[in-house]
Amino acid sequence: MKLIHPVLIIRVLSTILLVGAISFLVCIPVATIYDEPLIPFYGSAIITGIVSILLRVFTKKADPSGMTSRDSFLTVTLAWVIFALFGSLPYIISQSIPSLVDAIFESASGFTTTGASILTDVESLPYSILFWRSLTHWIGGFGIILLVILILPSLRVNGYQMFSLESSLKEKIHPKTKGITLRIMMIYTGLTILEIILLSIGDMNLFDSVCHSFATIATGGFSTKNSSLGYFSTYSQYIVMLFMFLAGTSQVIYYYLVKSNFRKVKHNEEFWFYLAIVIFAGAMAFSILLVNTTRNPEEAFREGYFQIISIITCTGFANDDYILWPQAGMILIFLLLFSGGSTGSTSGGIKMARHLIVLKNIKIVFVRLVHPRTFPALKLNGRLIDEKTNTSIISFILLYIFIFMVGTLFIAFYGADPLTSASSVATCMAGVGPGLGTVGPMSNYSELPSVSKMALSLIMIIGRLEIVTVFILLGKSFWRL
Repeated sequence: MKLIHPVLIIRVLSTILLVGAISFLVCIPVATIYDEPLIPFYGSAIITGIVSILLRVFTKKADPSGMTSRDSFLTVTLAWVIFALFGSLPYIISQSIPSLVDAIFESASGFTTTGASILTDVESLPYSILFWRSLTHWIGGFGIILLVILILPSLRVNGYQMFSLESSLKEKIHPKTKGITLRIMMIYTGLTILEIILLSIGDMNLFDSVCHSFATIATGGFSTKNSSLGYFSTYSQYIVMLFMFLAGTSQVIYYYLVKSNFRKVKHNEEFWFYLAIVIFAGAMAFSILLVNTTRNPEEAFREGYFQIISIITCTGFANDDYILWPQAGMILIFLLLFSGGSTGSTSGGIKMARHLIVLKNIKIVFVRLVHPRTFPALKLNGRLIDEKTNTSIISFILLYIFIFMVGTLFIAFYGADPLTSASSVATCMAGVGPGLGTVGPMSNYSELPSVSKMALSLIMIIGRLEIVTVFILLGKSFWRL
């Protein structure tokens, strides 16, 4: 019995590369419209397509249905790495980002929907490259939703079964799963189209509307302007604010709304907790800006809530430089870097469900202190959380904090100041993008040394794969019969 089946893994990766090759071709109409070179996308598509075909020919007798869970873990991890590597081709070929390290960083940031950038002047880039940046967000965002809702529960990763749409999902994809995937794709696409229409009504042209909608729905954060959403009107900022919130909402909620299963929506504790945190944190930011600055109430409300929603949902758009906010506002922003939106959305971070479970654990501790003989049940959304799942969730949070601390020390070791080090790791793990210090919302990651950029690229992928997926590969048990 083999531990893993390399031929099966390569077969699946060849399909993923084929998707990548097709994605490059999507950018060609944009390059044609704006009379820009087509070589970056034709060249990227040809290179990726050739590699895909060669791998497919090499594995023509492979049957992916025979994959084990170990094969799937390795495939999922390699898929994101491959997307990041091949996704850098248009940047390199066009010379928009001539450095290989910088191009991989930008590509990894795009596909993981992080939104961190090394670019100092976004507006100088060709329209087709700007479109590619935003498209990487949109592709990566859909992949992330499938990872948490379908792939991880089907691999029986502890702590994810509760977030799946169907408790009967098995390891192999069956018609029911394909139907769920199609519905999720329709919801994801529908939200994108709706935002494009609403943004086009305002001061954004069609190109900016499409790029910002791709980035919003994927909670990515790449903008076509150096000053991000601060460049656009108040109307556009409110529309993006609304859709950032919607993008941070679990696709499970939309799925049940489409199925008219309002009871499950009503009893989804994570959604109401997410809404409450957004309202409360936004009100704090609003109060801080209103009391401590010269902003009028509308400005304080819009800038406060916009940044809070952007950080909680891990989108990373900015309509103001929060580095210049009062000290309390900056502390609030830093703390929210660890929050995350809903599980089953494109947002990153620890996620609201895990925070809610921690709070429920704390509540049970206090109840048992007062009533030692009682044994309260731990539930989420009406479903009992067993001890194994609870331990897995707590372990995830501890592992998340451990990686944050190690990553911070590593970045600081290579010369970054403590605030920049801590915020860059926190923001890349959570997929937020801009941080504090020299990587703030109106700055970028260009000044960091190459070794730090590569480390942060890896941290983006680890964070996006929900940590567990990658760390399972590092355990001895994974490679043992």
